[in-house]
Amino acid sequence: MHGNSERPRTSELPLIQLLPNFLTIAAICAGLTAIRFGFQGNYERAVLLILAAAILDGLDGRLARALKSDSKMGAELDSLADFLNFGIAPPLVIYFWALQDTKSMGWMAVLTYAVCCVVRLARFNVTAKAEQEEGQGRSDYFVGVPSPAGAMLVMLPMFMSFSIATEAVFHVGIIMAHMVVIGLLLISRIPTWSFKAITISRQNVKFILVGFAFLAAALMTYAWVTLVVLCCAYVAGVIWALASGKVPRKRIKF
Repeated sequence: MHGNSERPRTSELPLIQLLPNFLTIAAICAGLTAIRFGFQGNYERAVLLILAAAILDGLDGRLARALKSDSKMGAELDSLADFLNFGIAPPLVIYFWALQDTKSMGWMAVLTYAVCCVVRLARFNVTAKAEQEEGQGRSDYFVGVPSPAGAMLVMLPMFMSFSIATEAVFHVGIIMAHMVVIGLLLISRIPTWSFKAITISRQNVKFILVGFAFLAAALMTYAWVTLVVLCCAYVAGVIWALASGKVPRKRIKF
């Protein structure tokens, strides 16, 4: 009897294939550091780090598909990063910013939002896996507000406060109620648009590019006011879509 002389093959992976995972890890570091800055009272920097995490979250998945480096580990890592960056960091920063004196009531609002976010992410993962097993393509629509948008909306009181350079914008009760409402919107059945559902003609590309340049300039010059406008525009878009029936309820996803 001869022993098996075949050696196990060593698999090699180009470093560029790990770039999406690098972005996800960077987003996790940004979210954790945002919590640290929030605890230290550096609220503006904390919010900026959460925004950076949102940008990285939007890039890692698209880059993974472009490089054809999708993996189960990457998907799980991305889901955990979403919960940290959009379900934990924003409510904690808000708690440090305005709700510490409320003690139990403020913490209950934080827990409500965090639980709603993790339920939404779990529901999304289950639906995505089921669609993949059935060979169905992902829909161009969401059910409920997606977690990155929810994180931006829940921080709207902070954006408004920073835009007018004062902390006395909202009563703490309004901030807590706002946090709970946004959390419930995350797990709601409201159909909302996805960027994948938006198409433009080639003739209008130049206008889109000019508009994006204007938006980038506004963010760099009047960041907080621009974020307030974007949040209000998103809410108005959701309300308009519901009122006009522009979002088909049969083509939605969690």
